[in-house]
Amino acid sequence: MSTLVDVATLAGVSKATASRALSHSELVAPETAARVFGAAEMLGFVPNRAARQLARGRTGVIALVVPTLENSFFTPIIAGAQSSAVEHDLQLTVAVNPLSSPSDLTAFERLSRQVDGFIVAAPRGDDEIVRAACGVTPTVLVDREVEGVASVVADTATAFGSLVSRLIADGHERLVYLGGPAGSWQDVQRTAAVVSAAHEVASLAVLGPYPSTFAAGVAAAPEVVSSGATAAVPYATAIGLGLMFALGRGDGSPSPAPAPVTVSSERMVVDSLGLVGVPAIDVDGDELGRVALDTLVTASRGASASPVRLRLPVPVYWPSTS
Repeated sequence: MSTLVDVATLAGVSKATASRALSHSELVAPETAARVFGAAEMLGFVPNRAARQLARGRTGVIALVVPTLENSFFTPIIAGAQSSAVEHDLQLTVAVNPLSSPSDLTAFERLSRQVDGFIVAAPRGDDEIVRAACGVTPTVLVDREVEGVASVVADTATAFGSLVSRLIADGHERLVYLGGPAGSWQDVQRTAAVVSAAHEVASLAVLGPYPSTFAAGVAAAPEVVSSGATAAVPYATAIGLGLMFALGRGDGSPSPAPAPVTVSSERMVVDSLGLVGVPAIDVDGDELGRVALDTLVTASRGASASPVRLRLPVPVYWPSTS
């Protein structure tokens, strides 16, 4: 197997010059770079990217940390971050850590020694825990805002408020909001938005907290029916699907629901199931992941003097009732 020394010898340059030509060709004369690349191609030499990164004191790896793998909301975020990582010649790895208590910081700090930066999605702990984690390695938060830390947030709170206002305008006088996991920052924002939208114009029951799972939606069905609500707004798609399933089976409560319950969802579900008159919150998770990765790369280069805080708009999709 050919080595860097072999390439340097064939190109008639030093090992250091050959290394510079292969990693930063702009730092050597064009004719020198051409000779080195020609020698490398002739010898079938493939530069060890990991070794180059380590020589610069970097790993070339970014960790995307999610609180759980049960919530499919994180899947497109991972995909978007992965696509952007490839464009930046970086490797993305995924880790599960809710950062909900001080004990979670130990595992986080251990991982920080192996990566160049973090994208931390929806951490569950208080601001001090999150700030302590983010102070170890360059970090961008997703769906969480903490003073002094860069963040990218899907503005679902505004979308949830708009959705509730539209449901009320369409005649729903009793609504229910099914809250998300305990410690969820986004759930706090969404709860405040739906409560504000319904204030003094409609009855709103807030249930939960619930994990973002199908089973949680099924379990919530009896309480939703008992509330007398004609519209339900779940924190997560999985909760909504579980609720739809339970209501559709007719076992949401000991007695039938007094009226059909409209359960909001996401556009893919609404379109796939052909649901009529069912509103959808359309979060672009792929964009969220891409923007977070790009923001982290920019921050790592010191391009911004202060942490960036971005809120991406989230549209509400309302299919025709006809």
